[in-house]
Amino acid sequence: MVEIDAIKTMKINLNQNKNLKLFKIISEAAERNNQSVYIVGGYVRDLLMKRKASTDIDFVTEQSGIELAQNVAQDIDPKLKVSVFKTYGTAMIKYKDLELEFVGARKESYTENSRKPEVEGGTLEDDQKRRDFTINAMAISLNKDNFGDLIDPFNGIDDLEKEILRTPLEPAQTYSDDPLRMMRAVRFASTLNFTIEENSLNAIQQEAERIKIVSMERIMVEFNKIMLSEKPSVGLKLMEQTGLLKLIIPELIELKGVEEVEGQTHKDNFYHTLEVVDNISMNTDNLWLRWSALLHDIGKAPTKKFVEGTGWTFHGHEFLGSKMVKTLFQRLKLPLGSDMKYVQKMVKLSSRPIALITDDASDSALRRLLFDAGENLEDLFTLCKADITTKNSKKQEKFKKNFEYVAVKIKEVEEKDQVRNFQPPITGEEIMGMFNLQPGREIGILKEKVKEAILEGEIPNEKEEATKFVIAEAEKLGLKAN
Repeated sequence: MVEIDAIKTMKINLNQNKNLKLFKIISEAAERNNQSVYIVGGYVRDLLMKRKASTDIDFVTEQSGIELAQNVAQDIDPKLKVSVFKTYGTAMIKYKDLELEFVGARKESYTENSRKPEVEGGTLEDDQKRRDFTINAMAISLNKDNFGDLIDPFNGIDDLEKEILRTPLEPAQTYSDDPLRMMRAVRFASTLNFTIEENSLNAIQQEAERIKIVSMERIMVEFNKIMLSEKPSVGLKLMEQTGLLKLIIPELIELKGVEEVEGQTHKDNFYHTLEVVDNISMNTDNLWLRWSALLHDIGKAPTKKFVEGTGWTFHGHEFLGSKMVKTLFQRLKLPLGSDMKYVQKMVKLSSRPIALITDDASDSALRRLLFDAGENLEDLFTLCKADITTKNSKKQEKFKKNFEYVAVKIKEVEEKDQVRNFQPPITGEEIMGMFNLQPGREIGILKEKVKEAILEGEIPNEKEEATKFVIAEAEKLGLKAN
């Protein structure tokens, strides 16, 4: 992961770095103005890990970050815009595909009810102390006399080697000061596949309630990064273990546990859900499809019931779950437009294909699934396949073949009836013209009857047949065609 000579000499060779020319410009601008300058944070970490280089690069100076940014911009291109944030003493330059942020080194002190610190000027070491983890507290000097030196006061390079997440200072204080760091710990554990050091993990459990002072928008930025990691269950299990998940999405915790009545049990729907999320993550990077997997059984806790002679049932859990999605998205400050509606649709339809895995599944049922899923049919099948969590390989193979069988049947119906993205073969305007009607409920009734007749297979999805059908149905309503 980390070059062994970098560990021994604590010198980073930047000569092959694609941003070397930029770093030299920044170094020269700082020296000319008697300023120090260092690269800090995630860029240093990713460079040492040989990960894809970040397009965000943070620079710290022990003087004015704003002044340094303005001088650098002038040296690169006098027309380059500098965005200044005086309150935070920071400035940003967008250059090519990079975002360069310059900040003056600072000390921070926090009050109990806010994660916004009181800030005063400080040294590089003060700035490194306020960082969240040792692996993010390393700096590379761009100063002329020690260009490329790695400055690592908290032995972050050793933690990189051991794949450990540790805070530079006492962990409980670190997390209490800025509780979002707890979510960041879980996120890095999930995305980097690192282990949270034991004292740090205990401190997150201890300080979990402090997450309540963080805005939900900021929490969801971190949560969605966990959801987009290669194996989201790593982060989700850590959130459950530390108590964070119960504070953010308690509905998932409600799925935990197995009950037994008369010797009959049901599966633990929480751990099943985590398996489904991991399964789907192997096949899609679509965040909202992954959210659909996370919430597909959310309605099972409130619908769980033991029925004599039948066992455990969860009747209507998909319908209730789809209604719960909106409440959840509102509380979590997630988008309430097409993304939410997509997740609602996926949750509502999540069990429908399973009901069609029989030879006698009617074309009508297949047409209705096509109509309801529309352009999201393939995503629905991806979700259904991810929902197969049996460890029995023969059963798993059988279930997958059953889904493929349904997919073939649906394709045949789709080619014949064209109802996936259903558009009525006869419009409301045409119906009004045929019967000389103004907009009214009769139009809605006739359009609905045409749709139902096509889905039931009573008439083909064709204009001529639909027109004949409308005339016949209109007569029953006492309407006569012109």
